[in-house]
Amino acid sequence: MEKGLYLVSTPIGNLEDMTQRGTLVLRQATVIACEDTRTTHKLLSLLSISSNAKMLSYHEYNADKMRPTLISLLLKGEMIALVCDAGTPLVSDPGYRLVRECLDKGIKVFPIPGANALLPALQLSGLPSDRFFFVGFLSSKKSARQKELKEISSVPGTLIFYESPHRVKETLTDMLTILGNRNAAVVREITKKFEETKRGSLYDLIADFNQDPKGEIVILVDRPQPVQEKINLNDMLEKALSSQTVKDAAAHIAKETGLSKKHVYQKALELKYDE
Repeated sequence: MEKGLYLVSTPIGNLEDMTQRGTLVLRQATVIACEDTRTTHKLLSLLSISSNAKMLSYHEYNADKMRPTLISLLLKGEMIALVCDAGTPLVSDPGYRLVRECLDKGIKVFPIPGANALLPALQLSGLPSDRFFFVGFLSSKKSARQKELKEISSVPGTLIFYESPHRVKETLTDMLTILGNRNAAVVREITKKFEETKRGSLYDLIADFNQDPKGEIVILVDRPQPVQEKINLNDMLEKALSSQTVKDAAAHIAKETGLSKKHVYQKALELKYDE
Protein backbone atom coordinates (compact mmCIF):
# COMPACT_ATOMS: atom_id res chain seq x y z
CA MET A 1 0.00 0.00 0.00
CA GLU A 2 1.12 3.58 -0.64
CA LYS A 3 2.71 5.66 2.08
CA GLY A 4 0.61 8.45 3.54
CA LEU A 5 -2.15 9.18 6.05
CA TYR A 6 -5.06 6.73 6.15
CA LEU A 7 -8.30 7.83 7.85
CA VAL A 8 -9.66 4.53 9.18
CA SER A 9 -13.27 4.29 10.38
CA THR A 10 -13.68 1.93 13.35
CA PRO A 11 -16.78 0.11 14.70
CA ILE A 12 -19.24 2.06 16.85
CA GLY A 13 -20.96 -1.10 18.05
CA ASN A 14 -20.62 -4.41 16.26
CA LEU A 15 -17.17 -5.60 15.26
CA GLU A 16 -18.71 -6.61 11.90
CA ASP A 17 -18.85 -2.88 11.07
CA MET A 18 -15.08 -2.95 10.49
CA THR A 19 -14.34 -3.08 6.76
CA GLN A 20 -11.81 -5.45 5.20
CA ARG A 21 -9.87 -2.51 3.79
CA GLY A 22 -9.75 -0.85 7.20
CA THR A 23 -8.45 -4.06 8.76
CA LEU A 24 -5.79 -4.35 6.05
CA VAL A 25 -4.60 -0.78 6.71
CA LEU A 26 -4.29 -1.47 10.44
CA ARG A 27 -2.25 -4.60 9.67
CA GLN A 28 0.18 -2.75 7.41
CA ALA A 29 0.46 0.65 9.10
CA THR A 30 3.84 1.49 10.61
CA VAL A 31 2.27 4.07 12.94
CA ILE A 32 -1.24 4.17 14.41
CA ALA A 33 -2.46 7.53 15.76
CA CYS A 34 -5.50 7.15 18.01
CA GLU A 35 -7.60 8.86 20.68
CA ASP A 36 -6.99 6.22 23.34
CA THR A 37 -4.24 3.65 22.87
CA ARG A 38 -5.99 1.21 25.23
CA THR A 39 -9.16 1.26 23.12
CA THR A 40 -7.20 0.74 19.90
CA HIS A 41 -5.11 -2.07 21.42
CA LYS A 42 -8.39 -3.79 22.32
CA LEU A 43 -9.69 -3.34 18.76
CA LEU A 44 -6.52 -4.83 17.28
CA SER A 45 -6.84 -7.80 19.63
CA LEU A 46 -10.48 -8.37 18.64
CA LEU A 47 -9.47 -8.24 14.97
CA SER A 48 -6.62 -10.71 15.66
CA ILE A 49 -4.11 -8.17 14.40
CA SER A 50 -0.58 -8.66 15.69
CA SER A 51 0.97 -5.31 14.85
CA ASN A 52 4.43 -3.88 15.35
CA ALA A 53 3.13 -0.42 14.56
CA LYS A 54 4.16 2.43 16.82
CA MET A 55 1.09 3.59 18.75
CA LEU A 56 0.75 7.34 19.30
CA SER A 57 -2.01 9.19 21.16
CA TYR A 58 -3.65 11.95 19.10
CA HIS A 59 -6.75 13.68 20.48
CA GLU A 60 -8.35 17.06 21.07
CA TYR A 61 -6.12 17.98 24.01
CA ASN A 62 -2.70 17.14 22.52
CA ALA A 63 -3.39 17.62 18.80
CA ASP A 64 -1.38 20.84 18.43
CA LYS A 65 1.60 19.26 20.16
CA MET A 66 1.46 15.91 18.30
CA ARG A 67 0.73 17.20 14.80
CA PRO A 68 4.36 18.19 13.98
CA THR A 69 5.51 14.72 15.09
CA LEU A 70 3.03 12.99 12.79
CA ILE A 71 3.87 15.28 9.87
CA SER A 72 7.57 14.57 10.36
CA LEU A 73 6.95 10.81 10.32
CA LEU A 74 4.82 11.11 7.18
CA LEU A 75 7.50 13.14 5.39
CA LYS A 76 9.97 10.35 6.24
CA GLY A 77 7.73 7.88 4.41
CA GLU A 78 5.78 6.26 7.23
CA MET A 79 2.31 4.79 6.63
CA ILE A 80 0.08 6.23 9.37
CA ALA A 81 -3.42 5.06 10.24
CA LEU A 82 -5.50 7.71 12.03
CA VAL A 83 -8.37 6.23 14.04
CA CYS A 84 -10.81 7.53 16.64
CA ASP A 85 -12.27 5.43 19.45
CA ALA A 86 -15.43 4.69 17.46
CA GLY A 87 -16.64 5.92 14.10
CA THR A 88 -15.13 8.14 11.43
CA PRO A 89 -12.02 10.31 11.95
CA LEU A 90 -12.60 14.07 11.51
CA VAL A 91 -16.28 13.83 12.60
CA SER A 92 -16.31 15.68 15.96
CA ASP A 93 -12.57 15.02 15.97
CA PRO A 94 -9.44 17.24 15.55
CA GLY A 95 -8.13 15.19 12.61
CA TYR A 96 -9.10 17.78 10.00
CA ARG A 97 -6.18 20.02 11.02
CA LEU A 98 -3.79 17.14 10.43
CA VAL A 99 -5.38 16.43 7.05
CA ARG A 100 -5.18 20.10 6.07
CA GLU A 101 -1.47 20.25 6.89
CA CYS A 102 -0.85 17.01 4.99
CA LEU A 103 -2.53 18.43 1.91
CA ASP A 104 -0.54 21.67 2.22
CA LYS A 105 2.71 19.65 2.29
CA GLY A 106 1.77 17.32 -0.57
CA ILE A 107 1.31 14.25 1.66
CA LYS A 108 -1.23 11.79 0.31
CA VAL A 109 -4.42 11.22 2.35
CA PHE A 110 -6.61 8.13 1.91
CA PRO A 111 -10.13 7.96 3.41
CA ILE A 112 -11.19 4.46 4.50
CA PRO A 113 -15.00 4.78 4.88
CA GLY A 114 -16.93 2.78 7.43
CA ALA A 115 -19.05 3.14 10.54
CA ASN A 116 -20.37 6.44 11.83
CA ALA A 117 -23.29 7.47 14.02
CA LEU A 118 -24.83 10.41 12.21
CA LEU A 119 -25.94 8.72 8.96
CA PRO A 120 -27.57 5.65 10.60
CA ALA A 121 -29.31 8.03 13.01
CA LEU A 122 -30.66 10.01 10.06
CA GLN A 123 -31.95 6.80 8.51
CA LEU A 124 -33.68 5.78 11.76
CA SER A 125 -35.15 9.21 12.52
CA GLY A 126 -37.86 9.25 9.85
CA LEU A 127 -36.95 12.90 9.16
CA PRO A 128 -36.17 14.30 5.69
CA SER A 129 -32.75 13.16 4.47
CA ASP A 130 -32.43 15.16 1.24
CA ARG A 131 -30.69 17.97 3.14
CA PHE A 132 -29.07 17.79 6.53
CA PHE A 133 -26.65 19.81 8.63
CA PHE A 134 -24.29 18.10 11.08
CA VAL A 135 -23.73 20.30 14.12
CA GLY A 136 -21.83 17.94 16.39
CA PHE A 137 -21.76 18.77 20.10
CA LEU A 138 -23.41 21.95 21.33
CA SER A 139 -21.90 23.93 24.20
CA SER A 140 -22.41 22.53 27.68
CA LYS A 141 -23.33 26.02 28.92
CA LYS A 142 -26.98 27.02 28.52
CA SER A 143 -26.47 30.59 27.25
CA ALA A 144 -23.85 29.52 24.69
CA ARG A 145 -25.97 26.54 23.64
CA GLN A 146 -29.00 28.73 23.01
CA LYS A 147 -26.88 31.18 21.02
CA GLU A 148 -25.59 28.33 18.83
CA LEU A 149 -29.15 27.11 18.25
CA LYS A 150 -30.27 30.59 17.19
CA GLU A 151 -27.44 30.72 14.64
CA ILE A 152 -28.66 27.55 12.90
CA SER A 153 -32.41 27.99 13.45
CA SER A 154 -33.10 28.85 9.80
CA VAL A 155 -30.99 26.09 8.20
CA PRO A 156 -33.29 24.46 5.58
CA GLY A 157 -32.44 20.87 6.45
CA THR A 158 -32.53 18.27 9.20
CA LEU A 159 -30.21 19.23 12.06
CA ILE A 160 -28.03 16.48 13.57
CA PHE A 161 -26.38 16.77 16.98
CA TYR A 162 -24.23 14.58 19.21
CA GLU A 163 -25.00 14.96 22.90
CA SER A 164 -23.95 13.70 26.30
CA PRO A 165 -26.57 11.42 27.92
CA HIS A 166 -26.45 13.71 30.97
CA ARG A 167 -27.67 16.76 29.01
CA VAL A 168 -30.38 15.32 26.78
CA LYS A 169 -33.39 16.82 28.57
CA GLU A 170 -31.93 20.30 28.99
CA THR A 171 -30.75 20.34 25.38
CA LEU A 172 -34.20 19.27 24.11
CA THR A 173 -35.74 22.01 26.27
CA ASP A 174 -33.43 24.64 24.77
CA MET A 175 -34.25 23.33 21.30
CA LEU A 176 -37.96 23.72 21.99
CA THR A 177 -37.41 27.25 23.28
CA ILE A 178 -35.24 28.41 20.39
CA LEU A 179 -36.38 26.31 17.42
CA GLY A 180 -40.05 25.85 18.27
CA ASN A 181 -41.94 22.59 18.53
CA ARG A 182 -40.44 20.76 15.56
CA ASN A 183 -40.53 17.03 14.88
CA ALA A 184 -37.42 15.33 16.21
CA ALA A 185 -35.81 12.02 17.12
CA VAL A 186 -33.37 10.84 19.76
CA VAL A 187 -31.30 7.80 18.79
CA ARG A 188 -29.01 6.00 21.21
CA GLU A 189 -26.58 3.08 21.14
CA ILE A 190 -26.57 2.81 17.34
CA THR A 191 -25.78 -0.74 16.08
CA LYS A 192 -25.45 -1.98 19.68
CA LYS A 193 -27.62 -4.39 21.68
CA PHE A 194 -29.79 -1.69 23.25
CA GLU A 195 -30.23 0.49 20.17
CA GLU A 196 -33.32 2.67 20.58
CA THR A 197 -35.04 5.48 18.69
CA LYS A 198 -37.65 7.82 20.15
CA ARG A 199 -39.58 10.01 17.72
CA GLY A 200 -42.07 12.82 18.21
CA SER A 201 -42.27 16.56 18.71
CA LEU A 202 -39.63 18.23 20.87
CA TYR A 203 -42.38 18.96 23.40
CA ASP A 204 -43.31 15.28 23.65
CA LEU A 205 -39.72 14.00 23.66
CA ILE A 206 -38.79 16.10 26.69
CA ALA A 207 -41.24 14.07 28.79
CA ASP A 208 -39.47 10.84 27.74
CA PHE A 209 -36.22 11.87 29.40
CA ASN A 210 -36.99 12.48 33.07
CA GLN A 211 -34.02 10.19 33.71
CA ASP A 212 -30.69 10.32 31.92
CA PRO A 213 -30.47 7.68 29.17
CA LYS A 214 -27.43 5.43 28.84
CA GLY A 215 -25.06 5.26 25.91
CA GLU A 216 -24.10 7.46 23.00
CA ILE A 217 -26.79 9.92 21.88
CA VAL A 218 -27.70 11.50 18.54
CA ILE A 219 -30.47 14.13 18.41
CA LEU A 220 -32.10 15.03 15.09
CA VAL A 221 -34.46 17.98 14.54
CA ASP A 222 -36.60 18.70 11.49
CA ARG A 223 -36.09 21.78 9.34
CA PRO A 224 -38.23 24.89 10.05
CA GLN A 225 -41.72 24.52 8.64
CA PRO A 226 -43.42 27.53 7.01
CA VAL A 227 -46.54 28.56 8.89
CA GLN A 228 -49.55 27.96 6.70
CA GLU A 229 -51.28 31.14 5.65
CA LYS A 230 -54.61 29.85 6.89
CA ILE A 231 -53.34 29.90 10.47
CA ASN A 232 -54.56 33.07 12.13
CA LEU A 233 -52.69 33.25 15.39
CA ASN A 234 -54.83 36.02 16.84
CA ASP A 235 -58.03 34.08 16.23
CA MET A 236 -56.56 30.93 17.75
CA LEU A 237 -55.34 32.80 20.81
CA GLU A 238 -58.60 34.67 21.36
CA LYS A 239 -60.49 31.39 21.31
CA ALA A 240 -58.02 29.68 23.65
CA LEU A 241 -57.87 32.63 26.07
CA SER A 242 -61.62 32.47 26.57
CA SER A 243 -61.16 29.30 28.61
CA GLN A 244 -57.43 29.04 29.45
CA THR A 245 -54.72 31.05 31.16
CA VAL A 246 -52.17 32.90 29.05
CA LYS A 247 -49.52 30.30 29.89
CA ASP A 248 -51.72 27.30 29.06
CA ALA A 249 -53.10 28.86 25.89
CA ALA A 250 -49.61 29.71 24.62
CA ALA A 251 -48.27 26.21 25.37
CA HIS A 252 -51.22 24.53 23.64
CA ILE A 253 -51.04 26.65 20.48
CA ALA A 254 -47.25 26.48 20.25
CA LYS A 255 -47.48 22.69 20.32
CA GLU A 256 -50.30 22.63 17.78
CA THR A 257 -48.69 25.02 15.27
CA GLY A 258 -44.99 24.40 15.81
CA LEU A 259 -44.45 28.10 16.48
CA SER A 260 -42.00 29.25 19.15
CA LYS A 261 -43.62 29.07 22.59
CA LYS A 262 -41.94 32.36 23.50
CA HIS A 263 -43.42 34.07 20.44
CA VAL A 264 -46.91 32.72 21.06
CA TYR A 265 -46.75 33.65 24.76
CA GLN A 266 -45.74 37.22 23.91
CA LYS A 267 -48.61 37.48 21.42
CA ALA A 268 -51.03 36.12 24.02
CA LEU A 269 -49.88 38.75 26.54
CA GLU A 270 -50.44 41.48 23.96
CA LEU A 271 -53.98 40.31 23.30
CA LYS A 272 -54.71 40.03 26.99
CA TYR A 273 -53.33 43.51 27.62
CA ASP A 274 -55.36 44.99 24.76
CA GLU A 275 -58.52 43.71 26.43
